[in-house]
Amino acid sequence: MSETNQKLEDMRLKAVQGGGHRRIESQHKKGKLTARERIDILVDEGSFEEWDMFVEHRAVDFGMNNKKILGDGVVTGVGKVNGRTVFIFSQDFTVFGGSLSESHAKKILKVMEKAVQVGAPIIGLNDSGGARIQEGVASLGGYADVFYQNVLASGVVPQISMIMGPCAGGAVYSPAMTDFIFMVKDTSYMYVTGPDVVKTVTHENVTHEELGGAITHSSKSGVADCVFDNDIDSLIQLRKLLSFLPLNNKSSPPSFDSIDPNDRIETSLDTLIPDNSNKPYDMKELILKVIDEEDFFEIGQNYAKNIIIGFARVGGESVGIIANQPMVLAGCLDIESSVKAARFVRFCDCFNIPLVTFVDVPGFMPGTEQEYGGIIKHGAKLLFAYAEATVPKITIITRKAYGGAYDVMSSKHIKGDLNYAWPSAEIAVMGAKGAVEIIFREDLDNPEKIQKRTKEYEDNFANPYKAASLGFIDDIIFPKDTRKYIFNGLKLLKTKNISGVWKKHSNIPL
Repeated sequence: MSETNQKLEDMRLKAVQGGGHRRIESQHKKGKLTARERIDILVDEGSFEEWDMFVEHRAVDFGMNNKKILGDGVVTGVGKVNGRTVFIFSQDFTVFGGSLSESHAKKILKVMEKAVQVGAPIIGLNDSGGARIQEGVASLGGYADVFYQNVLASGVVPQISMIMGPCAGGAVYSPAMTDFIFMVKDTSYMYVTGPDVVKTVTHENVTHEELGGAITHSSKSGVADCVFDNDIDSLIQLRKLLSFLPLNNKSSPPSFDSIDPNDRIETSLDTLIPDNSNKPYDMKELILKVIDEEDFFEIGQNYAKNIIIGFARVGGESVGIIANQPMVLAGCLDIESSVKAARFVRFCDCFNIPLVTFVDVPGFMPGTEQEYGGIIKHGAKLLFAYAEATVPKITIITRKAYGGAYDVMSSKHIKGDLNYAWPSAEIAVMGAKGAVEIIFREDLDNPEKIQKRTKEYEDNFANPYKAASLGFIDDIIFPKDTRKYIFNGLKLLKTKNISGVWKKHSNIPL
């Protein structure tokens, strides 16, 4: 090997060593992989091409001019996942704790900008102590540059953040503007201010895990969309998520051959709905039985459990699933579920993923807590998202569809394309008991009259036929045929095209 080639080989080897053997061992002892090990698991074997391996920081204060490591704490480049291009940055905690310097930020910006130009997803593997204090405002400026690029990329290419270690202070706002945030149990955390600051300001004693751990953000705050047991599991699941998504907003999600017959009849669905309309059932059972091979990638499964969202395939084509869950809060819409679903609907609409909505909703959650919390505006987010969405929208009402919640859940009135109902559907302003007590309040002292009026109301409204007679329901279908109707609907709507009036952008009720 020539001297010049040997020098390159030595420089590459030095860069790959990152912060050195001792720090790599420390990373492993925490149950964490290194930046490059994570990339190796995420991408197809041999497909990663690293950029800016030899970049160093330019700081000179506080002795930093004598502390330079090739790569400067982040590995960036381009690779393939399932044969499709993705752009990646993976922060290296073994180098300056993965802290962000001006040079570090520029490396991230380079792959983000190129991802938008090429039209490919941006994957961020975050493991960083935050801004590099020795660089002061230059580091803060680097964060702001990344934030701005997140905004430019939003709705153009999918952006996914995997939190695989600390992510604190200003660092949290880049993941917050991406489409999905994944976290790893026990080894990752996110917060704006750490436990020490919290204790000083509010006198609360709280641990890193309690304040911003994976369980906290997946079940209490809703910041994290999915939580996984370890680095390897999280990266494998990230590969799976990417298989449902298109590369950019001008392309369609990938299609797959399915062994699941498109016209499969699922007779067990005919008995899914209990005879007692107040008795719950598991909506996930319906979802799994109508999608391809029961392969459902659920998003946010530990947060706002009264609504289910996630990705699946029907006939080999990606769909976004939104469904009320009667097992939790009777499937009511509340603040958390409205925001959770609205965000998902908007993502699917950005990236040409059809929406399939299963409705069993008795209304919006009542109470002072919800009203004081702004349920009016938060509920309007979901209404706005559905109304604005131009992708194919198929809606199946399985049981209750009451009040304003009926309108919100992709009804015909907000331009649902195909709206079906099961024979068990109840489409009305409210349940029979509540309606009768309002309409016939003068008869409340007469139980026999109230019972008769309730039966009369149920016969007239607690069914799908009135809505069908008005054209608000396209057809009333047997539950066992649901998969067939979804498949045929998606096939019909594949060429759907809507052009609206020009505007700079909508003003969703944030």
